[in-house]
Amino acid sequence: MDPYFLSIIQQKTGASALKEQETLQALWSGYGKILRIKLADAAVKSVVVKHVQLPAQQNHPRGWNTDLGHQRKVKSYKVETHWYDTYSEHSAARLPQCLTVVRRGDEVLMVLEDLDEAGYALRKQAVSWEEINACLQWLAQFHASYMGKVPDGLWETGTYWHLATRPHELEVLDNQALKEAAPLIDEKLNTCQFKTFVHGDAKLANFCFSQDGRVAGVDFQYVGGGCGMKDVAYFIGSCLDERECERLEGQILDTYFAHLQAALEQPNDTLEKEWRSLYRVAWADFHRFLKGWSPGHWKINSYSERVTAAVIKSLTP
Repeated sequence: MDPYFLSIIQQKTGASALKEQETLQALWSGYGKILRIKLADAAVKSVVVKHVQLPAQQNHPRGWNTDLGHQRKVKSYKVETHWYDTYSEHSAARLPQCLTVVRRGDEVLMVLEDLDEAGYALRKQAVSWEEINACLQWLAQFHASYMGKVPDGLWETGTYWHLATRPHELEVLDNQALKEAAPLIDEKLNTCQFKTFVHGDAKLANFCFSQDGRVAGVDFQYVGGGCGMKDVAYFIGSCLDERECERLEGQILDTYFAHLQAALEQPNDTLEKEWRSLYRVAWADFHRFLKGWSPGHWKINSYSERVTAAVIKSLTP
């Protein structure tokens, strides 16, 4: 890493020395990497650094090296840095503390609390109901923290799949009924009365677990305005198979809304009624993206097809 950035990390942490311990992850399409930096004589043993370097050449894993995709990714990192600078400290849901954000030319450095060091060292590829419950509580607390807030400097519409930023995926979609209904699905979600900030990429891989069942969330590149059901539907689709998605649907919603009502300053039955009605609309919205982006994706299943067909029927004459 550049000596300038290393000096900033050392200054902000008060460490007498530091060392690049390991690369945790390469960022999507070659846009940088996430590192763990080991500290000497500091209040904590390590920090996690997200180092964004915008490449001269784009390398999308699916070969879609479009200027629109590049600009979407560039904006996502600007959103994330603004999120940490401006909004993150107001979250009741656990997330990494941001020690500093440094910008220089086409590079951005985010120096973050190491959640492993803080006790959230577990990552899950499969989850129990108790762990799903903990993640639904996290989402509810996150949504309650920003209810009614205006997403200045964030995505006006949160999530990485919302229709306005995905014209290519819509163009190649081979389901004509879904293609025609896509703007109606989008409008239904975007015109809801109650809006908050959505995480925008709340998949299981973006949750960190503690040994005693607590959970923290990471990765805020697509945080923005919208209906919280987008996060709930996307999270559930990332960790349950189609049979469990269908069997547990009522329990999932009851659990999330119990946590949301507890987290709000005042219970709001009107909000719950509206958002419950939008859960399947949010599910259909992500299904629309998947069908255009990766038609053979494992998340495209009979439950999603039936949910989406029912939503299309409800929104079209």
